[in-house]
Amino acid sequence: MRFSQSFLDEIRDRVPISDVIAKRVSWDRRKTNVSRGDYWACCPFHGEKSPSFHCEDRKGRYHCFGCGVSGDHFRFLTDLEGLSFPEAVQQIADMAGVAMPQPDPQAERREKERTSLLDVMELATQFFEDQLQTANGAKARAYLRERGLTGRTIETFRLGYAPDSRNALKEFLAGKGVGKEQIEACGLVVHGPDVPVSYDRFRDRIMFPILSSREKVIAFGGRAMSPDAPAKYLNSNETELFHKGNVLYNFARARRASQGAGRLADAGQDDAAGTIIAVEGYMDVIALHQAGVENAVAPLGTALTENQLDLLWKMTSQPVLCFDGDGAGIRAANRGVDLALPHLKPGRSVRFAMLPDGKDPDDLVRQEGRAPFDKVLANARSLAEMVWQREIQGGAFDTPEKRAELEARLKQVTAVIADESVRRHYGQDMRDRLNAFLQSSGSGRGERRPFERGGRQGGGPRGAGGPRGPNAAGPTAISDRLARSSLVSGQQVVPLLRESVLALTIVNHPQLLFDEYDEISTIEFDHRELQRCWAAVLNAAAHHGPRLTREGLVEQLQAEDFGALIAALDQQVRYARLWTATTAAAPEDAREGYLQALALHQRSKALHWQRRELERELAHATEEGDLEAVPQLLRTLQEVQLEVTRLENQEAIIEGFGVLSGRVKGPAAR
Repeated sequence: MRFSQSFLDEIRDRVPISDVIAKRVSWDRRKTNVSRGDYWACCPFHGEKSPSFHCEDRKGRYHCFGCGVSGDHFRFLTDLEGLSFPEAVQQIADMAGVAMPQPDPQAERREKERTSLLDVMELATQFFEDQLQTANGAKARAYLRERGLTGRTIETFRLGYAPDSRNALKEFLAGKGVGKEQIEACGLVVHGPDVPVSYDRFRDRIMFPILSSREKVIAFGGRAMSPDAPAKYLNSNETELFHKGNVLYNFARARRASQGAGRLADAGQDDAAGTIIAVEGYMDVIALHQAGVENAVAPLGTALTENQLDLLWKMTSQPVLCFDGDGAGIRAANRGVDLALPHLKPGRSVRFAMLPDGKDPDDLVRQEGRAPFDKVLANARSLAEMVWQREIQGGAFDTPEKRAELEARLKQVTAVIADESVRRHYGQDMRDRLNAFLQSSGSGRGERRPFERGGRQGGGPRGAGGPRGPNAAGPTAISDRLARSSLVSGQQVVPLLRESVLALTIVNHPQLLFDEYDEISTIEFDHRELQRCWAAVLNAAAHHGPRLTREGLVEQLQAEDFGALIAALDQQVRYARLWTATTAAAPEDAREGYLQALALHQRSKALHWQRRELERELAHATEEGDLEAVPQLLRTLQEVQLEVTRLENQEAIIEGFGVLSGRVKGPAAR
């Protein structure tokens, strides 16, 4: 059977080529660099005594410098073991845990359509490039010059301009023989049952083509020229070609740059260039490239996702996440900490580069050149340092209770690390930092220091000094995370973020009440005031039926003294940039955000119930003296607790769509 290119790419990406080859060779320990995914062995295709066979996980390729053989996963199995190509595909798919596709004429048709959609996106890119050079594009060209971009940079990134017209692109593509269905499937027009005549999605915007890993245009980002535009940046919507959470802007170009620089780093020349730097936006990436930093990427208008982090790790073992030094940047960095921690493995981590307050990479290199940015990268902090600094920031640990609280919090944070070895070393690192910190500040005088075992004395942090003592802070100052922790107070001041998203989404989009009433009516909230408010929401739905509007619902809730709570929920979700719960979200985006939050909520409830049942069974087994059952119950309880903690750390990284995805409801979108 014929396999689609997307299927072959998927299973190749899931399985490192070193895993395929490792079953047939023994890696040379002296030449192999596991952290870089760089392996050497004696060639399995010809007899030799010195290793000249080389494979790179990042490229997914092997090559022997002795006999000249080269290829990918499938070629290795077909050439070395004599498997047929379908058999080789089956073996790689089994390793990837992906089911083989069944013969499907429709799937083959979709693959052909996907190829034709790429052709349409290329035509659109050329149209936008041409428009930038016309009289209509004069304002856009002036803006790019003001941002310091050269003609060569504009050409390299294929920047363009979408004219201020409802049908300029649509008519151009129609003139090239592109059908209405293809234009809509590419997300180039706004269409739907409530839109009588489709119209161009991008109007009066500077256009940034977004490329796949194979450097094909799969989507666009558009920067509004008008200050009155409802969204400053607008991305393509999700299509057959484009899934926002799985793509990084400038991925392919940055990967090439990092691979070339990585070879220089191996020779001791430029270690920083061998990594990948994740910055916030398109212009940051482009400005850095023009300044000579070509190994930068950016997520597409939202917080970094797990899939995007996996993409970074496929390129480098320790990417650098670069954030602005202001409050929003620090909060984003902390979300990055929580995103990365559960997925750490030996040779796989992240570092954090914090820019000067009020500066982004574009500002920094445009105003001061590359040198200050290189200095920021050189001072990048390790993930362990970020965890430590976050948990002690502004803390006053002048009582045994507060020191115990800090100790418990550090244990909880590091417990989410799935890899046992990395988790153990993080625990030791935090113990060393805490002991040295309390000793230097005098907080631990006269008592055994936290984390010490068996009366062990001394001990300082390994490779990193503790920060300044806490005495400069007020006695009641604690970190944001500690303030939100259940260790501080048994009574929640504000609901959990997922609960706020669930409730506020329904308040702002009450139609969901009637579309999903069976599930919505059974939701239980941990926050008491929110549970009371929820009862009022359900009563309003029962009274008014499908005629219930947002305005009517809010008015009734305010009359029942829930106005302050609704305002607090709105502030909380806006602070977290979860726009799907706000009034600005389109109905389909609100539904998507609601379903994500509901899944998280239900999973959390199920885990907490499972934990309570296991604790009950463990207590019963202990009382009955059932010593055989206790170890297994303990192991299961620990696994459930780890999953609970991991889920809690995902709370701050629920991904929204809404305005950030470019879909805003109402006439303003048109």
